[in-house]
Amino acid sequence: RRVLRLWRSLTTWPDAAGWRFAGLAALLTLAAMGAIGFCTGYYRLTPTVTAGLAGRLATVWIVPALGEEAPFRGLLVPGRDEAANPWPALAVALPVFVAWHVVEALTFLPQARGQFLRPDFLACAAALGLGCGLVRWRTGSLWPAVILHGAAVTVWQTWLGGFRL
Repeated sequence: RRVLRLWRSLTTWPDAAGWRFAGLAALLTLAAMGAIGFCTGYYRLTPTVTAGLAGRLATVWIVPALGEEAPFRGLLVPGRDEAANPWPALAVALPVFVAWHVVEALTFLPQARGQFLRPDFLACAAALGLGCGLVRWRTGSLWPAVILHGAAVTVWQTWLGGFRL
């Protein structure tokens, strides 16, 4: 059943109203992340990081964007056609998504510990997870959430001093 949910999320394209919702949700999500990151000093404007940009972009869009959206939103969050209320699914998916970053830092990405274990990073991850989850539920599609996630990580790594592999 969840695999079918994931498949449908990957093969559904949002309608115009879904894209408008996704755009508004992206603006609110990125604003919340910006408020958290700049108020705590986690985000800081840095010169554009162009070294390895092509490889970094490919990695960002495959690994955290699609690679995290598929399990945390594609499998765990239903579309509106499955559930009229997204909050029960988000109450599970969101803390699991945030905890995933802690697991990453403590296991196979120890070089990310300095950033991934920061409360402000985890708050930004929660804001991103909430925005992506609501977009996934409203549109029925995973693609707007993948775009939001990929854009957020790209901006963070390229202009805001974010962690890069």
